[in-house]
Amino acid sequence: MTQNAMVRTARDQADGESRQWHELQRIILPQQSQMDTAGLYVDTGSAFGIQLNTTDGTAVSSPAGSTADSTRELHVEDFRSRRSTSVRPGERVSFGTYFNAFPASYWRRWTNLREIRLQVLTEGSGVVTVYKSNARGSLQHVETARVDGTTTSSFDLSLQPFGDGGWYWFDLVAGSDSLVLEEANWLAGGEEPPRGSITLEITTLNKPDFCLNNLRILAGNPGAIKDVQEILIVDQGTQKVAAQPGFDAVRQQLGDKLRIIDQDNLGGSGGFARGMYEAVENGSDFALLLDDDVVVEPESIPRLLSFATHCKTPTIVGGHMFDLYNRTVLHTFGEIVNPYRFQPDQPVAEQVLGHDFARANLRHTPWLHRRIDVDYNGWWMCLIPTKVIRDIGLSLPIFIKWDDAEYGLRAKKAGYPTVSMPGAAVWHVSWIDKDDMVGWQAYFHTRNRIVAALLHSPYERGGRVVRESGYSDIKHLVSMQYHTARGRVMAMRDVLKGPDQLHEILDTKLPEIRAMAKDYPDAQFESDPDSFPTPKMDKPPRRGQGFKAPSYTTLVPWAVKTIVRQLSAPISSASQKRPQAFIAHQDNKWWRMSQYDSAIVSNAEGTGASWYRRDPREMRELLTEAARLNAEILRRWPSLREQYRDALEDITSFESWKKTFESHSSKSQ
Repeated sequence: MTQNAMVRTARDQADGESRQWHELQRIILPQQSQMDTAGLYVDTGSAFGIQLNTTDGTAVSSPAGSTADSTRELHVEDFRSRRSTSVRPGERVSFGTYFNAFPASYWRRWTNLREIRLQVLTEGSGVVTVYKSNARGSLQHVETARVDGTTTSSFDLSLQPFGDGGWYWFDLVAGSDSLVLEEANWLAGGEEPPRGSITLEITTLNKPDFCLNNLRILAGNPGAIKDVQEILIVDQGTQKVAAQPGFDAVRQQLGDKLRIIDQDNLGGSGGFARGMYEAVENGSDFALLLDDDVVVEPESIPRLLSFATHCKTPTIVGGHMFDLYNRTVLHTFGEIVNPYRFQPDQPVAEQVLGHDFARANLRHTPWLHRRIDVDYNGWWMCLIPTKVIRDIGLSLPIFIKWDDAEYGLRAKKAGYPTVSMPGAAVWHVSWIDKDDMVGWQAYFHTRNRIVAALLHSPYERGGRVVRESGYSDIKHLVSMQYHTARGRVMAMRDVLKGPDQLHEILDTKLPEIRAMAKDYPDAQFESDPDSFPTPKMDKPPRRGQGFKAPSYTTLVPWAVKTIVRQLSAPISSASQKRPQAFIAHQDNKWWRMSQYDSAIVSNAEGTGASWYRRDPREMRELLTEAARLNAEILRRWPSLREQYRDALEDITSFESWKKTFESHSSKSQ
């Protein structure tokens, strides 16, 4: 033990251990079924961090062919439990990882804590070394303690230097024999604030297997749900969770904590609004919203709650999203809404969407050390104080898109921040194999983005929102995506109708859009490629170069020429009888598709394909109507903005949602 550690021990003994300490965050290891995520919990190799220029603090690139770390393969067989692992003789194990490093800058910014304690219980001989980083990601040694036998090492650590970013973590190095970590905890001094109770709500639509799996995870981790008052499943599908084999056993394990509400499909906003509503009604202090197609890290629940109860003001605290099918890949570290474009954006330029911790760990990724301040957190995992819900209302009734972003902006305007909290996360079905900008979801993207902009855009005419809407209409039309374009036209018409009908159409709009699919070949799918005629191109591309995207300088004349051709040029009879090409989904770009009269296009999921066919009449009608509607929205923006803002309190109120729930629900189970 170092001299500093011995001084602390003597001081604490002199004080009779009078100072209280309570747990903020526990060191954990992956569940047995999740060993492919081990790198998110434990790291190996030398204690190298990011190399910075000592003059200006910029990152120094490693020479070509060199490596920054002698990382060894993790020995997952050494994990003894979710709290304990052994370190082999002479080897180093680091807990400077996503799930086990302590995000000091977040606690420094959003809570009143200014000092924490790391407590590490070990068995055997070796070394415990504490490190920290700054906002640039520079590694800094803090303290080292030698351990032998059964040892509890305590390190008192200041949060003062973490104004812009930085983490704490520790490494273990075994001596000539193995060193066992029995457990380790990050602690805070003083009496623990009241933890409060949680209603954990999962909104589901025909994902009963995912729901049942998460219920099993929760039931198998009683310590993680000790503060959960109720687990509520809002089942909006036809494949009921309660009808699944194995459900009765899980219900028996969870007992009175589990409740199911069967409800018509009111979209994510309808399901999550129900969770918020029930959390307030049953007296919970927090509503924890979860998507259905996730696998939850159960330790995230007490971590979110611990942070939320220490925050200076009521704060929405969200977890991150990892890729369920590539489990070390992080979707995003935090998001804001770009106020001019009114689109989701990243707060810092260096942030990478889809960062893979298996390729670049926490210690070697500079932007992960800078604190990311956000506007909202996705509702794949989000803890909302019921005080916030009582103050600003429930979700906007807008079905599937923009409900979480709008709520975060509304809360921020009312003085309630949102924090995307490192170390709390779920694994969610990836969006890589989805394209929600086409098909039936285009209606909801278009309408909900404009509605959210009307409510929250600081610009007189919404910034670029309407202009970009027009660009999107043209791209879909020249790509022969007429079903998508028709949905966008419907969306703009509904925006102009005003906010009073949003509750009324929650459960009717999706069936209406899907019913249109039969009229549009681009919305009809065949799973067998042989269902279509063999593609043949009568006229090959010029000089065999294929179709290329126009440059910035040629874009306008190219677009005019393309639109004129698509509106007036006759369609060859051959292209109506036989597609000209087969286009893979990743090649389905507007500038390529605009050059065809007919093509087979695969979908994002890889489960089928559609036959796109050019239709000048449909394009003329939709282009004219889309242009008219965009112009009308732009002209009426000030009055529409006033109309939607005046209605916001009513349409998100408990009274309005209660009427909707009562007309679309059956009894709780």
